Amino acid sequence: MEYFGGEFDVVVIGAGHAGCEAALAAARIGCKTLICTMNLDSIALMPCNPSVGGTAKGHLVRELDALGGEMGVNIDHTYIQSRMLNTSKGPAVHSLRAQADKRRYSERMKNVIEKQANLYLKQIEVTKIDVKNNKVCGILTRNGAYFKTKAVVLATGTYLKGKIVIGEVSYSGGPSGLFPAKDLSQSLLDIGVELRRFKTGTPARINRRSVDFSKMLIQNGDKEVVPFSFMSDNIDRDQVPCYLTYTTEDTLKVIRDNIDRSPLYNGSIKSVGPRYCPSLEDKVMRFPDKERHQLFIEPEGENTEELYVGGASSSLPEEVQLAMYRTIIGLENVEITRTAYAIEYDCINPQQLKLSLEFKNIEGLFGAGQVNGSSGYEEAAAQGIIAGINAALKIKKMEPLILKRSDAYIGVLIDDLVTKGTEEPYRMMTSRSEYRLVLRQDNADLRLTEMGYKAGLVTEERYKKFLDRKNSIYEEINRIKGVNITPKKEVVEFLESLGSSELKKTTTLYELIKRPELDYFKLEPLDKNRPSISNDIKEEVNIISKYEGYINKQLEQIKQFKKFEDKMIPVDINYDTVKGLRIEAIQKLKKIKPINIGQASRISGVSPADISVLLIYLEKEYRKEKYK
Repeated sequence: MEYFGGEFDVVVIGAGHAGCEAALAAARIGCKTLICTMNLDSIALMPCNPSVGGTAKGHLVRELDALGGEMGVNIDHTYIQSRMLNTSKGPAVHSLRAQADKRRYSERMKNVIEKQANLYLKQIEVTKIDVKNNKVCGILTRNGAYFKTKAVVLATGTYLKGKIVIGEVSYSGGPSGLFPAKDLSQSLLDIGVELRRFKTGTPARINRRSVDFSKMLIQNGDKEVVPFSFMSDNIDRDQVPCYLTYTTEDTLKVIRDNIDRSPLYNGSIKSVGPRYCPSLEDKVMRFPDKERHQLFIEPEGENTEELYVGGASSSLPEEVQLAMYRTIIGLENVEITRTAYAIEYDCINPQQLKLSLEFKNIEGLFGAGQVNGSSGYEEAAAQGIIAGINAALKIKKMEPLILKRSDAYIGVLIDDLVTKGTEEPYRMMTSRSEYRLVLRQDNADLRLTEMGYKAGLVTEERYKKFLDRKNSIYEEINRIKGVNITPKKEVVEFLESLGSSELKKTTTLYELIKRPELDYFKLEPLDKNRPSISNDIKEEVNIISKYEGYINKQLEQIKQFKKFEDKMIPVDINYDTVKGLRIEAIQKLKKIKPINIGQASRISGVSPADISVLLIYLEKEYRKEKYK
């Protein structure tokens, strides 16, 4: 029996990392928002690795924080270990990673949602999205409630027709023993959404008391903790250690002897899994010459004895898993508390979406997170905040927020999914960005906070803090440009002690920082009037000063890139009438519907020659309009 449950501006389906960011963004911008979840205890759940950030992923978290998101703030409140990765390399690839207390992470996010004005939280299963004349009208729930709405954000994660696979055993199920969403997939098919089947998995969880840590290498957190959020100040606290261990020859033997029982190899699993996060059996079979594989033993929280075996996901039978794990160094007597599993689920072809993450053919329907074919909490949250912002802006009849590839890693992520598509769960990597020297994690606020403020998501408090930080950075840069260093004896001797060549004429501190062996910090003894400023500002001043030449080259590349991005393609263009376009190009352009020449040039199957034809056509059309 159906009944009317109420009316909302925006409805978010799913309360994982994408759903939380989408719902908070829409509500904070001023829209009456409903967030629906199958289970209130699964809000911001971490069914796989209990961590936030990592290589490239840390950039995404910093960016969504700069836009006014919650993930960075949440992990700063609930981390149990924090490390900056890739510090031996350049600043473009430095990435924060924090181990989370997964229960506290989820509980705090739930509490933030419960307290948020304009946001309503319900434990209900959505079974149908009501669409009339290609426009979202409402949703229907398992309990019969119909909610009227103008916009829906689909953020279902891995729940759509979820299927758990462990060896020869398979059954309908969601992540971490939760129920799957069985009916929504059919509703999506009924409204014309193209679905596909992907797969992911997770390692076993083990009991701490059964682990011999004396055989492992301890991995401590950083002594000086760098926050994820630009709003966080001092977040130092006691950290817990993680541990590094390795597989053995016996591990490889157990896997090889039982590979015919692996669903990945006997044909039971037909869906596509993540290339960059393979199962342990997959690693062993793909790299037969590798004698051992490293694994990380990571706590799931401060008030639990459960540990996560990073790098050892598996879908082998339960008894084989136990035999396999007990061959790992330090796990000889291990007790498994939660068996590793693979999960198959429905997701969409993201090429059905606009760059705003709204479906091209269904007005008011947005997609975010793993349902768009991505993997990872960070990728999901990054899409969630953009979908939530754009759903709210649509309600307010404002232009959508679209991040270019030159604006943010979030822009790269969305453009890759929407324009290029993906045949496997997509993972963000620094190598995917053409402009990574400019898109660093340390300057995410300088790049994006202004945009978040204009969209209505960044608060006045955050915006003021951003302006203060920005002013402090450029005041200090201008100051050191005026600090002259003369080639006095003590200066020459000091530079020699740092392995730097002799100073032959007076130069500025700003220029001296550019020497490879020097930096802002090392030159402090020569800077007598250095003001008292925070470490993050010092780091930013150092990077901007030291890499100025490289940054300027990349900014010039971005300038050229934006010429194509600024050449807009009319929404009503008829590609069939563009003489000279190849048939394949016409088909791809009609399917993707690029908004500009830049996006069109990144579509697989559209050649540079096609782009030239398109540019000539657009120029002719522009002249016709101009001289009418």
